[in-house]
Amino acid sequence: MGVKLNLDKLDLEIIHHMMDDAAISYADLGKKLFVSGGTIHVRIKKLQEAGVVKGTKLNTDLKLLGYDVIAFIGIYLKESSLYDNVARELQKMPEIVRLNYTTGNYSMFAEVVCKDITQLRFVLHDQLQKIKGIERTETFISLEESFNRNVKVVN
Repeated sequence: MGVKLNLDKLDLEIIHHMMDDAAISYADLGKKLFVSGGTIHVRIKKLQEAGVVKGTKLNTDLKLLGYDVIAFIGIYLKESSLYDNVARELQKMPEIVRLNYTTGNYSMFAEVVCKDITQLRFVLHDQLQKIKGIERTETFISLEESFNRNVKVVN
């Protein structure tokens, strides 16, 4: 971290547009930004190699796919030095979609997506509690996601 990237206005415009619509063709994006599709391709490749762009994701409505439970889990570690080992174990669990190392009450904060409460119970009781290094957890069930957005990239 701390590496200075030389991103110019065009790079930031490309990022901004693709965060809104990652399915846009390079040719169409080039027309919007008054450059060729080839230029967009080269810039995207540069952003990928720099690690700024980490691929594209399909944005899905999880509820329509049958995933009715989203929960957040505050994880207390027995010792902070166990973070890396616990993180590796948590990464093996497909229900955990996001994990952060945090300040405050919890050592770690995880977002979990499950089909139902039974699956959440399995994750909490049968999987998390068996990971060495976790002292205890606190679970928050999401009643509604009001919004989810990317940060606005500015120059």
